[in-house]
Amino acid sequence: MTTTVVITGTGCPVPSADRAGPGVLVRVDDVALQFDVGRGTVQRLDGAGLWPTQLHAVFLTHHHSDHLVGLADLVLTRWVMDRDDEVPELPIVAPEGPTSRFAQQVLAGWDADIAVRQAHSGRSSSPEVEVIPFAVPTTPTEVWSSDSVRVLATAVRHEPVSGAVGYRIETREGVVAISGDTQVCDEVAELAQDADILVHEAMRFEPIQALPEYRRFILDYHADTRLLGRMASESGVGTLVLTHLLPVPESAEDEEAFANDVRAGGYEGRLIVAHDLESVTLDGLHSTASPVP
Repeated sequence: MTTTVVITGTGCPVPSADRAGPGVLVRVDDVALQFDVGRGTVQRLDGAGLWPTQLHAVFLTHHHSDHLVGLADLVLTRWVMDRDDEVPELPIVAPEGPTSRFAQQVLAGWDADIAVRQAHSGRSSSPEVEVIPFAVPTTPTEVWSSDSVRVLATAVRHEPVSGAVGYRIETREGVVAISGDTQVCDEVAELAQDADILVHEAMRFEPIQALPEYRRFILDYHADTRLLGRMASESGVGTLVLTHLLPVPESAEDEEAFANDVRAGGYEGRLIVAHDLESVTLDGLHSTASPVP
């Protein structure tokens, strides 16, 4: 068995030619799970060597648009690219409330496009999703499983967003935790306890605090890099992967500043300031990324 984590998008709402919207692909042998579906996810999945029909399930963390705008593209592309007209429903696992409602309505507005493609190609099928909602738990709780993978979820602190969650993926090789959008908090610390890999959003508070006051509200619900370093150290995280980077790094020096903040918080483990399509494999922790010293 081989467990591989591919960062399909390291971006945020700020448009970037180099950073797709937030997303993480976890592959356990032939099981492929996508966590969040930001802009450009379909292209990044292709870059990771995965055809949309090969996905087994999608997991959503919360209902902010930058984490969801690629979902309709994924569902429709999965159907359009199915040459055998037998593509199964795509399971979408989502916290109850606005996020699961969005998933249930993801194909709204596409009726005319679907109808004309059916008529033109003689297809009888239509794109389908199977939404699997779950009550937002206060401690890590199983929300999906297969023979080789167990996925748990717990609430995180992204208020005023309702029902935001992070995920913990357990395989026979180890543990991967994914924060979603959140403050550094006890809930994520529990989710990430002794994780081999933690993929966590990261914000450098100092440059954000220097912005005009009307833009500083984002400090309320994102993860301070220094506090993140302390939490990852105390939780025993083996490899920390920073994503959803704010402010968006524009140089190697900017990326180094993220790493310096995390190190200042006390984290001494393996650290990666991620680019799109960088990967880490649990089998010996092979990586396409260069860990920060």
